[in-house]
Formats: sequence, structure tokens, C-alpha cells
Amino acid sequence: MEPVIDQAFAAALYSDGDAGLDTGASLLAADPTADAELFRRGEEFVRRAWGRGWQPADVVRLVRRDLDETAAGLAAGLIVSETARYERLPPRWQGQLDGLPAAPPRNRPDRFSYASAVLGLYRLLLRLPPIEPVGPPPGDSPHGLHLPPAHDEPRMLTRIRALLAKAEATGFPEEAEALTTKAQELMARHSIDEALLAARTHSKEAPGACRIGVDAPYETAKAILLDAVAAANRCRAVWNSDLGFSTVVGFEPDLDAVELLYTSLLVQGTVAMTSAEAGQRAGGRKRTKTFRQSFLMAYAQRLGSRLAADTARVTAEAEAGTGSGAGPAGPGDPALLPVLAARDMAVTDTAERMFPETTTTRVRGATDLDGWTHGTAAADRARMGGNGPELRGGRGSR
Repeated sequence: MEPVIDQAFAAALYSDGDAGLDTGASLLAADPTADAELFRRGEEFVRRAWGRGWQPADVVRLVRRDLDETAAGLAAGLIVSETARYERLPPRWQGQLDGLPAAPPRNRPDRFSYASAVLGLYRLLLRLPPIEPVGPPPGDSPHGLHLPPAHDEPRMLTRIRALLAKAEATGFPEEAEALTTKAQELMARHSIDEALLAARTHSKEAPGACRIGVDAPYETAKAILLDAVAAANRCRAVWNSDLGFSTVVGFEPDLDAVELLYTSLLVQGTVAMTSAEAGQRAGGRKRTKTFRQSFLMAYAQRLGSRLAADTARVTAEAEAGTGSGAGPAGPGDPALLPVLAARDMAVTDTAERMFPETTTTRVRGATDLDGWTHGTAAADRARMGGNGPELRGGRGSR
């Protein structure tokens, strides 16, 4: 006789609709002896996801979006258990594991409901499409992209993180502007220092990549903001609108900077948008969706030009030796621009190998003047655009 778990999987995982899930959940709820095998099969589904290019944060983000928070917790429990078997994890994985939600208790609130939620999760995991890898799966030797060894966070990034945390926490726009500007200056100088050091030591370092979630609502504006932050920090961002993330390609110090700055600017922009919206409502306005969309579009576009200008200014100062952070080569370095150009070319080549087919999305214009005005003002305060971001070609793209 076919094992109960195979019967449940046949009913629930390889057919659409709730009827199959109910049948499978009923079979599992009636047989507690299948619990251990059910969990083991889930670990296997997670392991397959690694082979398709997915990482822990990617899986949980998609599960949360397409199912619910309970399913995200179930996925997190499987991920933690599966990754515990490896002696060493790829770079960035531990940070993702540390940010996972807690797994819910097993068989709660009852065996049937729990089994139904598990089977719904497994159905999604079974159908995950292959995506571009940004590193090897655990247990494999690195191939394709360069992967730096695990290391403690550089002191410069610790300083940048502290500045951005203060910018998010302050209630004074002028202070947030000064703090965020200083953070971007440090990022640009740190990137220049790393580039010059790599050139002087003939480093074999090559570009890598990471994925950053771009969540609804207003995901187009958020993708444009991330694209602007990436470009200003010598990276390339390619947005996968269907799966809700952008892949950022660049050298490791720049990837760290992009992730830090994008997250902070999104927090600052959301706070500013909420405050501006409250003022609009106090004046009797009710159309908040168009206001928010226009606000974030203006915020992203304005920040794009300001970030680019800040990076250009710091680069010019470093080349001339007139800034406060000329880097390890000493005041003024005529080799700086060729070094940066070579790194830009390496990033572009890596991005084009990863994404041989991309399209440029046409962004829907902002329709709310008040939202656009307030968003532009908020970008000026944050001190921090092109058409739309690049879209990933191939499976799952638009």
C-alpha cells in the first residue's frame, strides 16, 4: 500500500485548488506517524530551492507575499533545520538566517489546519522557478561569481550604519539631511579607497551580487529608488517584478553600501510620506493612493540626481586631492579615473553575463501634483532619474 505521505502529496501538491489540499491534510492529520517524514520532505524541498538559485531571505519573502505569515514561519523553520547540517554557509547567509521569523508550533491550532498550511507551503516550494544564482548553494564550492571570504564588518560600514540609524531616528529634517549626506560621502570615499587599494595590490577580486527585496505597494517607485542608489554606488540593479526583488551587481564593499543606504532611505521616505499624508488628510483630502504613488516616484527621481551628484563631487575631490578623504594613494591620484572605469566595466560585464536579456520598463507618470511636490521636498531633506529600472529577462519577467 502506498505510504500515507505519498498519497497526501499526490492529492495536494500536483493539483490545483483547495480540494486537493483538504484531502492531503485529512490524510496527514489522521496519521501522526507521518510527522517526521513530512518535515524531512520539507527540508528536501528547501534544499532543491538552493540548487535553483534561491537563498533563505528570497524564499521567506516570496512565501510571505504569496501565502501568509504562518507559512513564512513554517518555511523559516525548515530553512534553519536544513542549513544546520552544513559546516560553513556561503557569505551573507548567516545574516539572512538571523533575520528569519520564528517557526510556529507544530500541529497548532490543530493537526488538520497545520497539515493544510504545510502542504500549501510545499506546493509553492515545489514550483519555485530557477533564478540567477548570486553565489553557490551551501555545500558547493564557489563557481561563477567571485565570493569573498567571510569577514567582520569594516569600521567604515559601522560608521555609515550608525549615521543612517541617527538619520532615521531624528525628528529634525535638517539633521537627517546632514547625517544622510555624510553617510553617502563616506560610502563614496570608501568605494574609492577600496578601488585604489585593489589596484595597488593587484587584487583578483571580481564583482559579486546580492538580492534585495522590492515589496508592494508602490514597488515601481521602490525599484527606481534602489536603481538610483545602486548606480550612485557603482553597482547595477536588475528588477524582477514578478518575484519581488532586484539583483544588485557590484564589488562587495559597494553592495554593502547599497543595501544599507536603500533600506535607510526607504524608511526615511516612508516616514516623510506618512507625515505629509497626515497633513493632506487634515485638509480634507481623501485620495491617498495617488498621493503616495506620486510622492514616492518624486522621492526616488530626485534622490537619483542628488546621489549621482554627491558621488561625482567626492570622486572629483579625490582625484584632485582637495577632499578630506583622498584615499590610500595620497592627495590627488591621476590613476583614479582609469581604476574606477575598469571596475565599472567589470560590473557591467558581470551583470550582462548574469542577465543577457533585460528590458527597460516604461514608468507610469505621476498624477498627483501635491504628492510629487511633497516627495521632491522630502528627497531634498534626505539629501540624497532616468527612465525605469532594468527588468530581468527570461522566465518570470515582464
